[in-house]
Amino acid sequence: MVAALSLLPAGRRNGSAHGGPAAAVTDDRLSGAGGTAPAPDRPGPRPTGRTGERGADTGESRPHAAPGRGAGRGTPRERLRAWAELLRVSALFSVPGDALAGAAAVGRRPGRGTASAIGASLCLYEAGMALNDWADRDEDAVDRPHRPIPSGRISPAAALGAAGVLTAAGLALAARAGRPALTVATGLAATVWAYDLHLKHTKAGPAAMAAARSLDLLLGATATAEGAAPGAGTPGGGRLSDNVAGVTAAATAAAVPTPGTLTASLPALPAALVLGAHTYGVTAVSRHEAQGGSTGVPLAVLATTTALAAAVLGGGERSRRATDRKAVPQPGGTPGQDLFGRGIPGRGIPGRATDLLRLLVIGLTGAYLRTAGPPLLHAALNPSPPLTQRAVGGGIRAMIPLQAALAARAGSPVTGLAVMGLVPLARSLARKVSLT
Repeated sequence: MVAALSLLPAGRRNGSAHGGPAAAVTDDRLSGAGGTAPAPDRPGPRPTGRTGERGADTGESRPHAAPGRGAGRGTPRERLRAWAELLRVSALFSVPGDALAGAAAVGRRPGRGTASAIGASLCLYEAGMALNDWADRDEDAVDRPHRPIPSGRISPAAALGAAGVLTAAGLALAARAGRPALTVATGLAATVWAYDLHLKHTKAGPAAMAAARSLDLLLGATATAEGAAPGAGTPGGGRLSDNVAGVTAAATAAAVPTPGTLTASLPALPAALVLGAHTYGVTAVSRHEAQGGSTGVPLAVLATTTALAAAVLGGGERSRRATDRKAVPQPGGTPGQDLFGRGIPGRGIPGRATDLLRLLVIGLTGAYLRTAGPPLLHAALNPSPPLTQRAVGGGIRAMIPLQAALAARAGSPVTGLAVMGLVPLARSLARKVSLT
């Protein structure tokens, strides 16, 4: 789908094609800030006044069907674009880093379990996007009539059905990684549905969003640790159809997991809390993106962002000193220390390699601060809707370098660089399909 969408024309941007900043949305998504408007600094095409060129008043200026008509109609490309908008595919690149950072946190190389966790995370993320638009269809008909459901390009039943199918697919993929992973994925799915159907309109919304991101990282850690454990297996057969059929039974059995399986992911808990804290802040800012006017929230989130960066760097320094002195041996690998001073398998990195890893962590953490910090400061100095929207957009984009920094500080520089490689892909797709 990403390859197909890359061939689509850029089209009109939310916030410019539909009434400017007043069209900004007010809710937030599973990403921790999926309810943001696209970055206001991304200009649309300049009008030329010549028919057939970008910016001219041609059919491109009327890309959506009238509300209530044309659901499921249009060319294949138009239907594909409608689903891409509904599912916010441009935000998908903020998801794989959760599982990869979780794998690094437990001292394992990404494997089949990690791949299953990534697939499950993507499905549950997209389920949350579809469910969100279904739940907000009446509100969107007034505030955001250009969205796929109120514009009639996708029916409410199709959106709800997609949410259900994607949730089942996500649980099935998690089941392939083992019962502990399915347990975590079930909690993640429940959080997603509870948030979209009720919690996002309450004070518990940011906390629910933070919990979803933390659980997503723990899903990757659990699936990776389970896949590397002796005798690890999956409930059901080796085929996806076997797992789909056995998801219910596996979920029941997963309520009492084998001792030691879920605890293997505990080393990833600090990283999950860091990512959750960042998500909480972005979600809190996103609640003011339509009206603006909040100075205190962006300032508080900026302080939190700085504290999180300091925790990553400070913990990395403790890890380096502990490794230089004497690392704590752990089963399954050479001595090593993670960011918070605990031993992790196969992460003893002596001498110059330690210095290079330290420099990488500093660079990735700097990228995180550079992406999230300035927009938050601008929103605090001038809490207008466009600058508040830009701050939330920066928070979404900053998740990728934060995930990369968390992976690198755990002793997995290759994983960190691989996660960072998602940035240009995310930027490219964001030019084709809006985040909202």
